[in-house]
Amino acid sequence: RCDSAVYPKAEIQRCIVHQIRYTTKFVSYKDIKAFMNDLKGVYQAPTLEQAEEGLDRLEEKWGSKYPSSVASWRNNWPQLSAYFKYPYELRRMIYTTNQIENYNRQLRKVTKTRTIFPSDDALFKLLYLATMDITEKWTGRDRDWSKILSQLCIYFEERIEPGDLE
Repeated sequence: RCDSAVYPKAEIQRCIVHQIRYTTKFVSYKDIKAFMNDLKGVYQAPTLEQAEEGLDRLEEKWGSKYPSSVASWRNNWPQLSAYFKYPYELRRMIYTTNQIENYNRQLRKVTKTRTIFPSDDALFKLLYLATMDITEKWTGRDRDWSKILSQLCIYFEERIEPGDLE
């Protein structure tokens, strides 16, 4: 992938929610409750070490019965575990991509009815105006936003300018 070429400082964190959905596709209905309980020990662990121990236990218990489910976590672990280096409040914010997917869906809704645009500028203007409408509805703040913001400033002090926060 070219993500690291375009954004060399970016850390890739795959969506935990999508990983869980993919994982549970292979799990029998009668086992889903117990499997999910064990899986929570992986993605809800307080530390990376505890998450890796949880993944080992998951594999030990379920690996022979659901090898595809466990293998998916093993194969994607570097991109699934990146968020463990951050505090709980930040993790809660980045473990899913639902917010950005919702934004993209709303942009697609605006453009799908038009089959052609007279120019690239026409498309950019439409997307800009749609973004203004979409972001106008973003009034709520995350519960611990002040704490999250201060943690972001600590973790990314070389990338966040004080003017960015105003």
